[in-house]
Amino acid sequence: MAKGNKKSLFWTSYSDLMTSLFFTLLVLFVVAIIAMGRALKKANDLQIATQAEIDKIHNIENSIQNIDSKWFEYNELHKKHVLKIDVSLPIGQSEITHIPLEKREELYSAGLAIDQFLRHAEEEYGESVKYLLIIEGQASNDGFTGNFDLSYQRALSLYRYFQINRHLDLKRQNCEVLVCGSGTEGALRAYPDNASNTKNQRFLIHILPKPGVIN
Repeated sequence: MAKGNKKSLFWTSYSDLMTSLFFTLLVLFVVAIIAMGRALKKANDLQIATQAEIDKIHNIENSIQNIDSKWFEYNELHKKHVLKIDVSLPIGQSEITHIPLEKREELYSAGLAIDQFLRHAEEEYGESVKYLLIIEGQASNDGFTGNFDLSYQRALSLYRYFQINRHLDLKRQNCEVLVCGSGTEGALRAYPDNASNTKNQRFLIHILPKPGVIN
């Protein structure tokens, strides 16, 4: 083969190689642009969805502000709404009948306010948004060894009063009810926290939002 033909063949092969490489890089560039576009769209959609979730959570948290302020007040320190009816049971007693009838009627009105709030929340958010209703019994710091059981029995007596005596069932699809006794512990206690302070011989009602799955 002549020397000129060899050179011509070399440059022809070289040109074909460069052309193939160019098209390969072009295809990779296009694929990269498409992948980047999809990634950016996904990130943007995720950001929009996340913001929507945050907004809905804020709306749910704010919705509980609509509960009747006559019976409940928001505790900023503990971030929850708390029953503000002043109720004290006699020392060593847990039955609701030891509370004056007038106070029992106030407690029933507070229960109705909870019921009304939960119905409204279910209409607005459906069953995907839930609330936690805590009925907590307390006991005075008097050294009695059975204070934890006593405090639980106090909370249970209120729950039974709602459910049995007044036919008011606050347990439903959008509300979990927790009946508990904190004894001489717990965050919301009356001070001075001693045996003579009968304000700790009571029960409390806390309401907390549980956003759950946001659609």
